[in-house]
Formats: sequence, C-alpha cells, structure tokens
Amino acid sequence: MAESNDVPIEEYAIIGDTETAALVSRRGSIDWLCVPRFDSASCFTALLGTPEHGRWLLGPTGEATSTRSYRGNTSILETIHTTATGTVKVTDLMPLGMERADIVRIVECLEGEVEMEHEWIVRFNYGRVRPWVSHNAATTNRPEATVAIAGPDMLVLRGTRRPHAVDGRHTDTFTIRAGETERWSLNWFSSWKEIPPPTDVDLRIWRTTETSEAWAARCDYEGPYREAVVRSMLVLRLLTDTRRGGIVAAPTTSLPEDFGGVRNWDYRFCWLRDASLTLEALLAVGFEEASPLWRDWLIRAIAGDPEDMQIMYAVDGGRHLPERELHHLPGYADSRPVRVGNGAVDQRQTDVLGEVMIAMHDARVRGVADNEHSWAVQRALVENLAGHWDEPDNGLWEIRGPLRHFTHSRVMVWAAFDRAVRAVEEFDLEGPVDKWRSLRDQVRAEVLAKGFNSQINSFVQHYETTEVDASLLLIPLVGFLPGDDPRVIGTIERIEQDLMRDGLLLRYRTEAGVDGLPGNEHPFLACSFWLASAYAMAGRIDDAHELMRRLLDLRNDVGLLSEEYDPENKRMVGNFPQAFSHLTLVTAAVAIARAERAARHRSQ
Repeated sequence: MAESNDVPIEEYAIIGDTETAALVSRRGSIDWLCVPRFDSASCFTALLGTPEHGRWLLGPTGEATSTRSYRGNTSILETIHTTATGTVKVTDLMPLGMERADIVRIVECLEGEVEMEHEWIVRFNYGRVRPWVSHNAATTNRPEATVAIAGPDMLVLRGTRRPHAVDGRHTDTFTIRAGETERWSLNWFSSWKEIPPPTDVDLRIWRTTETSEAWAARCDYEGPYREAVVRSMLVLRLLTDTRRGGIVAAPTTSLPEDFGGVRNWDYRFCWLRDASLTLEALLAVGFEEASPLWRDWLIRAIAGDPEDMQIMYAVDGGRHLPERELHHLPGYADSRPVRVGNGAVDQRQTDVLGEVMIAMHDARVRGVADNEHSWAVQRALVENLAGHWDEPDNGLWEIRGPLRHFTHSRVMVWAAFDRAVRAVEEFDLEGPVDKWRSLRDQVRAEVLAKGFNSQINSFVQHYETTEVDASLLLIPLVGFLPGDDPRVIGTIERIEQDLMRDGLLLRYRTEAGVDGLPGNEHPFLACSFWLASAYAMAGRIDDAHELMRRLLDLRNDVGLLSEEYDPENKRMVGNFPQAFSHLTLVTAAVAIARAERAARHRSQ
C-alpha cells in the first residue's frame, strides 16, 4: 500500500462557501474537497492518502518560508512564500453566494521572481475514480478550459495558464516575476449540464469580503479573547450550510484520534447536539438570525414520529448514513480504516433532546419567535421523552460498549423537562406543565442520589462506576447546580485529578474500558474549554484565564483547532477544524466575561 499522508493537521487551513469546504496545506496543496456538499464524496483526497488520490498544488518549487493569514474577518486565505529569489502571495478562497462549489486561486509576485509548481490531480469518489479529462478550446463567449468528468460530477479548470496532461496528472512549472499575476478558478457542475460562462472573479472576491465582514460585525461580544471568539464564529459559519440549515461537526472524515489506530470517524454530518451547542454559542454573542435557519432545518429533519428521532442527520436532513470502510485509502498517518458514514446514527443518546431544548429556550429569551410548528414539535419530543427517559443509553461520547445510565444523559433529561416547564411558565406556551415539573423533580432527585458518590465527593460517569467523565463539567453550565455548589467543586477537583494530562483534559479514561474500543486517545479540547467555563462559574477566574490562554496557544497560525491535541508530540489530532472545539471556546470566553462582571458587581 502506498505511503500515507503525514502532513501535520495544523499545517492545514480551511476555505469554504458555507456548503462545502477545502483544506489547504501551508505548501499550497488542496488535499481535501468534497463536492458539492460537505457530505458528498471527495474529489481531492490526498489528506487520507497520497497525491495520486487527488490534490491541487500551487506553490514554489524550491525551499520557501511560508506565512499565512486570513484577510480581515473573512475566510479568504493569503499565504506569503519567501524564497531565495523572490516573494509571492497566493490567495485562496471559495466565493460565497454562488450556489455551486467554486475555488479561486491567485498568485501575485511581490518582489524578485519565483519558480512555481502547479499540479492538478482529480480523482472522484474518495480518490477511487479517475475522470475523463479533456481540453475545451476557447470560443467567442468562453475561455479555454480543462474539463474532468466522471459520472454525475464535472470539474472545470480555467486560468491564465493551462497545465499539461502527464500520465493522469496535469502539471505546469512557471516563473512569475515582480508585478505579475496568474489566476485560476475551479468550478463544480453536474456533468449533464452545459458548462456555464466564468464568473467575474474580482466581483466575487469583493462580495465575499463584504459579506463576511458584515456578518462578523454583528458579533456583540466585547469581553476577553474577542479576536479568538470572532475567528471561531467565522469557522462555525463556514460549517453551517446556509442554504439547507444543517451544521456539520467537521468538514473531514477519519482524521484519527489515535495515530495508526482505529478511532477514525466521519464527522461531516449534523449532530443535533453539536448543532444545538453551536446555536447556543451563536446566540450568546449576538447572532440571533442564525436561529430560524437551524430551527427550520431541525423541524424538517425530525418531522414524523418522535420515536424516530435520530441523533444525527445528513446536511439536508436525510436519515440514511450507513457506515462503510474505504479499503483503497491508506488513511492519514497510516490510520485505518477510513470510514464514511457513521454507525452511531442508530445509537440511543438520551441527552440530545436536552441540548435541543436549551438552544430553543435561549432563542426565545433573545427574542426569536417560534414559528407555527416549532413548539408543537418540541412538545411532542418532550412527551415522547417522558415515556422512556429512564432507559440506559450510549451517552454523549457515543460509547460502543454496553448501554449505561450515564449521569450526563440524566442531567440533560432534567434540562429537557426544565426548559419545557420554563417555556410554559415564561412564554405562555401550552403543555402539561404539572407532569413535566414532576418529572423534572424526579430526574433531579435520581441524579443526586445515584449520580453523586459522597465517598469520593464527586459526580460519576454512570451509576455503576466511580470513574469520572469530563461531561460532568456541564452540570453547572446547564443550570442543574450552581457553579460554586460543593458537589460541583468536588467534581471539578476529581476530574482534574483523574483526567488531566499535561494541562489538558481527557474525555474519560479509555483504559477503564467503557467505550468498547482498542487503543487510547488524546485530550479532547472541548473538555478543557468546559473546564475553563466551570472554573469561572466556581469563582476560580484566575485559573480560567490561565487555562484559556494555554488553550488558545494551541490554535494553529490561522486560529483553527482540531478535535484533540497530543501534548507529548505537540500536534493536533482528530477531525479538523472541529465545531465542538470552536463553539466551546466561545462559550468559555462568555463564561469568563460573565464571571468577571459578577465579581466586579459584588465588589461595588
């Protein structure tokens, strides 16, 4: 099997159009792109294989010092390559508002001259299918183009220079000199349609810049770490399909949690939990307009019998996400199997409705009105939960071992009933509030009796263990107990003792065997952001700041975070960029800002 890709995950940056996204390496290779949607098959798959599985390289031929940044509050990536002979700037973007997948790449020579390498290798269906590639000569209305077609997909490459076919690749080497500019555009179309004329690139760049800057300006957060908050919001926006409404957990699949191991999952889908938490983060910093889009997606996705609600869906709300393995790919860093689809779709995760109800409640509090169906759907889901809330489940972390009574799941059941009660009490909505109030109290009593172990002075992962789990940090964040409750403080201390590794938190101790999988994993970044929030709510504001600064230092040079981090080898781990990491960054910053305001108020 061919040698696998080992470019460090943090060497990638993301560009996107809010319907799909591409990963661009520092060297200038687009190694991952799914078209036309996040959950479509990829046409550039070198991220999980080799260049022969598809990539689009545009960078210097020789040694270069390369620095990158996003242009202002946009996702337009600018990379400066400095070589022994000159300096070039490469601008990469996916224009917004096109309703198709387009990539624009521009090379400008800033000084001297630089020899550049251009390589375009298209392989559809996750690197498996080599397309038929042809050259379309220029006509009166259309410039020349290189066209790759296979099945339903067509990619059209246009540019100021045309690469030449060499053994299934299209390559070119050229020298660009000070003041010169070369540009290319790549467009995806359905293969049965006529090739449209090219778009006005300069106009698309201007509109993309204006749209992104205007969106970021709506952020009303003025607390600490604002720059990191805004960049994280822009990442979350890229991961939100603004046409269909779904929010993907990450744009990638099978970036490993354990290098060389089997913990490789497809995250290009819409988990109700992750989407709800993303919505909460958006609402917390002023993006109320995000709520109706996602709410309407949710109602479409879960329409029908509440008993049939899944924990995740496709971007368009589709339910069929079968998990399969791609044996032709060597996997990132030799980590196999490469998976597409996700078998967790069939799991029972009782906590999910709690996150949904919290997000919907937050939207109401911030003035987002319900539509004619949204409360009816929520009420039906809560009523369905009332009939089976006490059943064991797979839990937040999608444990593939035995079903358990996870404490976090029970806390989120409490949250679902609590927000349903508050919907009736605070917003005059209709529902069996006495029944829900009674269930809320029953769940709370059970959690305090069975989920808390007085001998270790801590809440526990599930009712049959003394192990702890970082998800217990959400107990104060969802309002189950105050942040300074002695039981919360004891749980924080126990989690620090059992799960801290080099200043970062694991989700749980994998050696305890609860997840039913071989191998281990690295600290999960969202858990450390939860700890920062819990510190703030417990009054440990200095500790919250210290941890927050440590976490922000883990971001790559353009402000992106993966799912996990390997502190020993100082590298990112897992799917990238990860919505969970970025949304918890936002909520941690907000929690710290609120704690500081409360402390100032008490001192006055």
